[in-house]
Amino acid sequence: MSKTIINALILLLVLVLAQAVIFNNLAIFGVALPIVFIYVLISLPVVTGTNLVLTIGFLSGLAVDIFSDTPGLNSLACTIMAFVRRPVLHLYLPLDDELGPAPLGLRSLGAETYLKYMLTMVLAYCTLVFTIEAFELFNLRLWILRIVCSTIYSFVFIYAFASLASRTRREKKL
Repeated sequence: MSKTIINALILLLVLVLAQAVIFNNLAIFGVALPIVFIYVLISLPVVTGTNLVLTIGFLSGLAVDIFSDTPGLNSLACTIMAFVRRPVLHLYLPLDDELGPAPLGLRSLGAETYLKYMLTMVLAYCTLVFTIEAFELFNLRLWILRIVCSTIYSFVFIYAFASLASRTRREKKL
């Protein structure tokens, strides 16, 4: 396993624990919930194998499901998100663009492309989670409000993580 994948798995473990202990308790008015553990799936290198990405997605969702008492909700959403990750990335990048083994981030993709990619992925995840959850009691206004507010709330936290990671990598190279 490469050093990048091992670092991503360690970060995933930390973010899953932080999601369970801290971020699940930061809900705003029961509508907006920051979902930060998906940052690892968003930032995995493009050259990471599809099977590995799907496995990491499923296991991270399963871990959050266990801590949050949401049977299968995050597992399904993370697995689908891991599956559509590469096609979503290719919406914003040419297919022949070589990114190499570096993690996806502000420096490797450029700020504009990375922010569009990250927003699309966070929106997809929030839509999946709240659509799956909405099968119990369906209220269209609440469903849309939860998707939009949680997407914005999660986007802010994930952007902060991406900025910190970009700054840390830049300082290591200097």
